[in-house]
Amino acid sequence: MSELGLYQQKIMECEREIGKGIIGQREIIRQVMLAMLSGGNVLLEGMPGLGKTMLVRTVGQVFHLSFKRIQFTPDLMPSDVTGTNIMVKEEGKSSFRFERGPVFANLVLADEINRATPKTQSALLEAMQEHTVTVGNESHSLEEPFLVLATQNPIEQEGTYPLPEAQLDRFMFKVLVQFPDKEELRGIVGLTEGLQPPRIQSIMDGRELLEARKLISRLPIAEAVMNYILELVMATHEPHPYIREGASPRAAQALVRASRARAFMESRMNVSFEDVQNVAYPVLRHRVILNFDAISEGITEDAVIRQIIEAKEKSMYA
Repeated sequence: MSELGLYQQKIMECEREIGKGIIGQREIIRQVMLAMLSGGNVLLEGMPGLGKTMLVRTVGQVFHLSFKRIQFTPDLMPSDVTGTNIMVKEEGKSSFRFERGPVFANLVLADEINRATPKTQSALLEAMQEHTVTVGNESHSLEEPFLVLATQNPIEQEGTYPLPEAQLDRFMFKVLVQFPDKEELRGIVGLTEGLQPPRIQSIMDGRELLEARKLISRLPIAEAVMNYILELVMATHEPHPYIREGASPRAAQALVRASRARAFMESRMNVSFEDVQNVAYPVLRHRVILNFDAISEGITEDAVIRQIIEAKEKSMYA
């Protein structure tokens, strides 16, 4: 078996192992896996109690990664996230030592990120983009792999600070965590009735994940597929009855990386149009800003993205 095939097999084992600890939510697990393989941050949006925290914790176990959870609250300070310099006295001398904050982990769960003030939210920006933390005049590198998985409640807006577009753009995916169906809900209730939770095993480690990312980055993309990606992003900037602002250049980068990761997980050696269409929704839904008409008519970002994809398909086969 080739090195690529071996890593494909291990990744599929990881996905199955995560599925043992999370009831239902197969599509959510797949999207988080794609982000892991692409090196992108994820914003998980859903009602409380849907297993978002458990999902992130389980991913950390399966990939044998260090995990830290930060509960965002209005009184959380930036230093509570990044860390701070503390004074240390040794043999009559005083010096400063950097005390690392919880952001120094492979997987960081930013729970209810929109409850913190903009100043504290922005403390994550450098870590999410450059994978470094700067305190005072000194920069500290974060250990690779590094990902931020943040959660927010879509309905409870009292006492929250909506994420600005600049920070939303740092998230590769925005994943919508849906309410479970009846049978999945039955399984969740069963866990509270004394059923033994499954034991989660580690399948890969951080080094292997980084190696898998290198292999994925070499998967070829045909010129026609690359043009399709660019045209999708450009279409969000064309006159549209429901779009106020289109997607940023990061959207095109994210589509390329995520499409490669999906082709890898589908055991293919090339990126297809279907791969691009599949990842377009989590990549674009938080980067396309709707206007007042869309909001007043109840039009969602996914509906607008679907319109763009369908229009491109018609033009391709016209």
